[in-house]
Amino acid sequence: MEEIAALERALRRAAPHTLPEVVRAALAERYGAGQVTLRMADYAMRSLQDVEAPAWVTEPVEPVPVHGSPQGRAFGSQEPYVLGDPETGPVAVHLPVTIRGDRLGVLSVELPRHTDLRSTLPELQQVCDALGHEILVAERDTDVYVLARRATRLTLAAEMQWQLLPGRSCTRPEFALGAQLEPAYAVFGDNYDWSVSSDHLTLTVANGMGEGIDAALLTNLAVNALRNARRAGLDLAGQATLADQAVYAQYRGRAHVSVLLLRFSLSTGEVEAVDAGSPRLWRLRDRTVEACPFDAQLPLGMFEDTVYTPEHFTVLPGDRLLFASDGVYDAVSGSGESYGERALPRALTATRLLPPTQVPSAVLRALSEHHGEPPLDDDALVVCLDWYGRGRPDGAGAAG
Repeated sequence: MEEIAALERALRRAAPHTLPEVVRAALAERYGAGQVTLRMADYAMRSLQDVEAPAWVTEPVEPVPVHGSPQGRAFGSQEPYVLGDPETGPVAVHLPVTIRGDRLGVLSVELPRHTDLRSTLPELQQVCDALGHEILVAERDTDVYVLARRATRLTLAAEMQWQLLPGRSCTRPEFALGAQLEPAYAVFGDNYDWSVSSDHLTLTVANGMGEGIDAALLTNLAVNALRNARRAGLDLAGQATLADQAVYAQYRGRAHVSVLLLRFSLSTGEVEAVDAGSPRLWRLRDRTVEACPFDAQLPLGMFEDTVYTPEHFTVLPGDRLLFASDGVYDAVSGSGESYGERALPRALTATRLLPPTQVPSAVLRALSEHHGEPPLDDDALVVCLDWYGRGRPDGAGAAG
């Protein structure tokens, strides 16, 4: 539609920090919209933070919780959520802002009485899609949207780790995945990375030793070495070898990084894996949870000239894979039971009906209850991957 195309052009021409203003003006002109608010999900995925209040709003807009709010319902379900009846009065519409499966936030729009929601909602979702694309581009030039994600200040180590991540979720026809780090505002050593081509998904889950800046620097070196090797066309074992050499050259064995590397064939579900340390994998298949052990190999950087050998397994449509760092499965309860013994498989079973984007946060909440007080003394990383395979007749898992 010409109006949507015109808005997309206006967003591309706008100054990066003015995107909410452009959307607000366009929706007011086309739909008679009243208040329009853009909220971004915070790093801990617990609240939706206002990006920018219009000039006529004198009081700051309070964050709303992801759980238990209308905005959070739209964010969690990834579907528009409407409050009110357009036949009797104005309505509030909350719409997810998501790009390629990465959930950014929610756009809330107040629409006047007698609005035809059947035609308006699809158009508003197109607006949100265009806005999501432009936010990702705008973040190269402005801190506005990054700042909106912060419920509190990040440590420097956490700042480095979050800037290193590819996103928090990704969706393709063949798979969907979600990931979460805790403590979100003070994480230092755990990390994940992924890359998707026409034929493969490459996924890495990393756990760098140490704390604070030292751990963040170590993990940054390892992740960028793995990316450099992947982009040079090396196979999975070659990627591990190059990253191992890079870490050893810098630290001479004083520090190392535990990494689980996986390469999925999108057409067959065949997986190549290199287990170079502590991150672990569980599989939920037909309501049965099983740990997936690998032949343990040396972490990256522990010794010079380590040789890595890949292993192979196959995922089937309907499989759910859960990856966790040692801060998750080694966390102990008051009675001394580690989370990975029984509680983690129970949590994976209990969350089987949730989409993969919501599973990591749910598992980490269960981890917090299992561990109790005091807070965890190590990073905790959870990545959830749902495998659909190619050729699904119902089209489920299509990219948003």
